Amino acid sequence: MPSHPPKKKIPGLADDDYYYTPEGFVVFTASYHLKRGYCCRNGCRHCPYGFKKKG
Repeated sequence: MPSHPPKKKIPGLADDDYYYTPEGFVVFTASYHLKRGYCCRNGCRHCPYGFKKKG
């Protein structure tokens, strides 16, 4: 089983702005996206702006 680096606090972000997947990836929450104030149009998992990536 692969080992993942320890989950670290990301400076400048609140705890409710992101979480780590079991694979070790950072996922931004809808709360983070709303604080940022715009849609990046990348099809984020928790996009509060309704953008869905095609294909």
